[in-house]
Amino acid sequence: MRTVIRQSTWYQAISQKGWYKRIRAKTKITTIYKYLFLAVSKLPVRKNVIWFESYFGKQYSCNPRAIYEYLREHCPEYKMYWSADSRYVHVFEQHGVPYVKRFSLRWLFIMARARFWVTNCRLPLWIPKPTHTIYLQTWHGTPLKKLAYDIEEVHMPGTDTEKYKRNFSRDVEKWDYLISPNAYSTRIFAGAFRFPKENMLETGYPRNDFLYTHNNQEYIRQLKERLQLPLEKKVILYAPTWRDNQFYEKGKYKFDLKLDLQRLREELGDRYIVLLRMHYLVAEQFDLSPYRGFAYDFSKHEDIRELYLLADLLVTDYSSVFFDYANLKRPMLFFVYDIEEYRDTLRGFYFDFEREAPGPLVKTTEELIQAIKAIEQGSYPHVRLQPFYEQFCHWEDGHAARRVAERVFCRKETN
Repeated sequence: MRTVIRQSTWYQAISQKGWYKRIRAKTKITTIYKYLFLAVSKLPVRKNVIWFESYFGKQYSCNPRAIYEYLREHCPEYKMYWSADSRYVHVFEQHGVPYVKRFSLRWLFIMARARFWVTNCRLPLWIPKPTHTIYLQTWHGTPLKKLAYDIEEVHMPGTDTEKYKRNFSRDVEKWDYLISPNAYSTRIFAGAFRFPKENMLETGYPRNDFLYTHNNQEYIRQLKERLQLPLEKKVILYAPTWRDNQFYEKGKYKFDLKLDLQRLREELGDRYIVLLRMHYLVAEQFDLSPYRGFAYDFSKHEDIRELYLLADLLVTDYSSVFFDYANLKRPMLFFVYDIEEYRDTLRGFYFDFEREAPGPLVKTTEELIQAIKAIEQGSYPHVRLQPFYEQFCHWEDGHAARRVAERVFCRKETN
């Protein structure tokens, strides 16, 4: 086992003589860091500072990005900083956004004194929330699979069911606001997170504003040119989720690519290309060199919202991406080769997925090919898509970020 801790001069002093010593040193330094954080948080609050993080500092993306971009344009009085994993600072430099390296001393001083925190994932439990901080949890998807307290048995590495739920509760206690994308999610979040409904922002997802403001042929053409994709071919986006019980270690999950890219290329390669977008927790690095010009790995692409617009067709499984993609009212197919195990053993679903999914379910590459050909021939079953859209996208209109800003950041401070 190799333990890597980044971004503090203290961390560089950790002994490399043994696993046990490194773990003990990590625990001691985390404790020191926690108390330093507490001490700094006693300094005067910086009321005009907002701290942002997306997917543990690995991306400039999702709801935090949409909120940041709205505030940057409409509320210039705020000073805003992004938390960046040291391995991904190039992403933030590329976009010219102010960032601080995660767990650095500068990061600590900014975060501990900031008036606002905005993130889409849980924070490390050792981080204490100062009394002056307003913590906006945006989360990162409409739930299909069971979450938090609703999971009957946890199969993730490094934890068990009781510990997982206890730690989740400790994080939720720090949230001041939670964004809900639809009424269905409000009900699920209230139970699964045990979060009060009155503190939920029923605004729709800010990250989906982009799908309304940029959904035009000219922008999509420019996007294809920038990403060096063939203009004349249609795009299939394959975006599956992770499996709780398939992992290398905590936070790094395996993924067995069941999709037969060779068969897809043989049958569809003259008309389509395939973009692969793995979940941010999946550690696999796929060698797509045998399929050059047909299959592209966009797992590290900064923000999936651009891939949604590129895609003429979404192929997914149990990932929440299909709730977002539904805003575009384009065809979706569900490649669910392991649905019985996922449904009955790993997670379980909040609704009858097999009956209500907004597109056909297939279990093999051959079935997927036939379903794609059916779409081409105009026999795609659209009957489920409109009611699905009305249920899950009813708050989406391109103005969710504005609604969040008005509720959280544009209010007059009273203290």
